[in-house]
Amino acid sequence: MDQWIEQAAAEIARRAPRELEALVAVSSPSGDVGGANECAAVTAALAPDEATIERVPCSSPEHAEDQVIRLKGTGARKVLLVGHNDTVVSHAEHKPLARVGEQLVGSGAVDMKGGNVLALGALRAFAKRPELYDELVLLLVCDEEWRTADFGHVQRFAGFDACLCFEAGELAGEDEGVVVRRKAAGTIHVIAHGRTAHSGSAPDRGRNALLALATAAQAVASRHAPNGPSHLTAVPTVMRSGDAFNVVPGSGELFCDVRADDLDAIEDILTHIPAEHEGVRLEAELIRRWPGMRAEEATVGLLEAASGLLGRRIVGAARGGASDASHFASTIPLTVDGLGPRGGKAHNPEEFVLEASLQQRAEVALALIAAALAPQR
Repeated sequence: MDQWIEQAAAEIARRAPRELEALVAVSSPSGDVGGANECAAVTAALAPDEATIERVPCSSPEHAEDQVIRLKGTGARKVLLVGHNDTVVSHAEHKPLARVGEQLVGSGAVDMKGGNVLALGALRAFAKRPELYDELVLLLVCDEEWRTADFGHVQRFAGFDACLCFEAGELAGEDEGVVVRRKAAGTIHVIAHGRTAHSGSAPDRGRNALLALATAAQAVASRHAPNGPSHLTAVPTVMRSGDAFNVVPGSGELFCDVRADDLDAIEDILTHIPAEHEGVRLEAELIRRWPGMRAEEATVGLLEAASGLLGRRIVGAARGGASDASHFASTIPLTVDGLGPRGGKAHNPEEFVLEASLQQRAEVALALIAAALAPQR
């Protein structure tokens, strides 16, 4: 292993548990302005002194501003690091960080505050080597977990040479794994327009929105084909209808999470949702469109160079979950995700980071950044 990478990663890992504790201590469910601003204050405190820090508009309305932490150097290449501080865990379920055996357990620990801590550590390490880069930038957003608006940062970083995202890491057998392929993702929203009625004295005068939404949910679920040509997963996730136990529900809404190799397969599901069911009108739309990511071929040389610096293999893999890396992949061909620490139980108050992986994954991140900054063959 490159000696500088070994020493810098050890320093990152030494500080990481306490830094992760500080970041996880902040409850920051997606959309919460106070939590997002408090996280931004913590990450600003952990940034290198040499960095400039800017708050920029978030892609989602009525959210706190996102954060850009920038190092300016004297080299030639520009590399973007990406993370997010929002979680799916509510304030009521939030758990601060606690050490449980080999695990660092706490809300948002692996998705993805652990990755943010490694990215900040990498910035501090590279701040001492400004000759290696023109710009090294960390973008931290606060709406990744529940964004339905268009992503607003692609053009801001157009022309960058590489994008490295710090979602959770993994092993690929005995090798270090990173993510070079992701599915496209979408959220289907269905609104039901029925008619209320007394469920005891006049049930047949009503038009039951709940039953219509159930039919729509079954129509979506019928397209589920993870082993099919598009590897499509179609999962109804949230249904709301009715306000009283003795009233035919006259309205409601349904959300479905859909993933596939391409957006066309997701769009096709809309054609299978009926426009009407037993007098209830159904309006279906795709309110969230995330592109897929296919960087396998473009990143072969980058992974080989980083493996040489690391002294062990880094292998590209596919992952089903969505990530902001996918938005950048269409304009920055050298896009790699999954640079964060290893762990588990993402989207759960009990999610965790494996403490032993912090140094290993810091080594992976430093190797990939160094390789991305080097002149390309």
